[in-house]
Amino acid sequence: MLHILKRVIFVVVLAISLVVTALSAEKSTPDDSLKALIRSALDEGAHYAITVLLDEQGKARGDYSIIEGKWSPYEPAWHTGQLIYGLLEAYKITQNPEYLEHAKGAGNWWVSLAITDHPKLKGMVKTIHGNGIEKICFATMTDGANGIFELWRISEDEKYASVATTAGEWMLQNMYIPEHKLFYDFVDPTTGEVQKTWSDFWPEKKEQVLTDVARPNNEGYLYRDMYEYTRNEKYKRLFLELCDGLVDKQGPEGLWMEFTPNNNSTGSFHPRFNIWYAESLVKGYEMTGNRKYLDAAKKTLAFYTKFQKKDGTIYYDNNIDGTSKENSPSGSTTSFAGIVWIQLLMHGVGDEFKGNIERSFQWVMSNRYAKDHPDANLAGGFYNLRMSIKNGRHRIVQRDIGTAFGLRFLAEYYRYKFTTEK
Repeated sequence: MLHILKRVIFVVVLAISLVVTALSAEKSTPDDSLKALIRSALDEGAHYAITVLLDEQGKARGDYSIIEGKWSPYEPAWHTGQLIYGLLEAYKITQNPEYLEHAKGAGNWWVSLAITDHPKLKGMVKTIHGNGIEKICFATMTDGANGIFELWRISEDEKYASVATTAGEWMLQNMYIPEHKLFYDFVDPTTGEVQKTWSDFWPEKKEQVLTDVARPNNEGYLYRDMYEYTRNEKYKRLFLELCDGLVDKQGPEGLWMEFTPNNNSTGSFHPRFNIWYAESLVKGYEMTGNRKYLDAAKKTLAFYTKFQKKDGTIYYDNNIDGTSKENSPSGSTTSFAGIVWIQLLMHGVGDEFKGNIERSFQWVMSNRYAKDHPDANLAGGFYNLRMSIKNGRHRIVQRDIGTAFGLRFLAEYYRYKFTTEK
């Protein structure tokens, strides 16, 4: 009898254990599986970034010609800054110290651009635009600076924030037009002169006006970061002035068509440019609680929903009439739009963006090069393709920023799904 009772007890305990295990698995497996998938993608992308995309100096390698099998640099200061940002975001989720160490190495290259021996440019950073424009470009600096300031926050090494802040102060003193809330775009690296009447962005324009040579240049929200680092109120005031200027200058569709690389005469707009400005407006809202900034950012991102395809793709070449040239899938844009859609949703607006966020996620997860891809220059990277024809020759380029923004987006999506009340 005792033997039978023990067997009955064993069977009951086993059954209860199996039920509990099954219920536990049913409850936790979907989230655990998704977390594992995202972490795996972050690891693959971050490994690709540190082994391929950053060269031995710590500098971003830029654009890879798939046809020629060659890399060519493209605005390395901002591409490097965004790779730093992507690696730091991957580090926050995975806690892999290797990503932080390589971000520091890249940051060391970035701060080495500080100009120390030029009579006019001392304190500025030599952020050359490149791609045929050998001039110091304002946005080349600011588009990478948010990654530099994030590196300061995580590493607690002030040299990163200090170099970026000194450069930002130089630009404030030499390039700002306060009555218009604009900054000039270019500085001659030899003479140190700010280009106030001519912009290399418009070589075909014999006569250029202010909006050809200057822009709001709030990309990367530089002066917000400078305020957080220094607590100097003048940087806060300047950042909010720029945000106010963006609200005032925003077009009815939600874009800033009077400024390059948008083109008002043709109706074409750059895929990331307007999202940069919208992201800075979200930061303005976070700083002040002023709803006008959030509303303006939402207007921009609502416009972008018209250009995201059902599979999540956003192409590089788009027009405000709703048409797109479907030859260059811009992974960085799909990711960047996803980042700001999530930011808006987290601030209580944009429930209608939930579907777009999921489409961005599915696209990013599906459009990556296999980690065992036969071309080591691509293996583990995130798609960002530019296709063009020049002098009768086709050009297909994979861009490093697809991975940089992809890492940022996946980390943002991870927090959105698992660490934030929705």
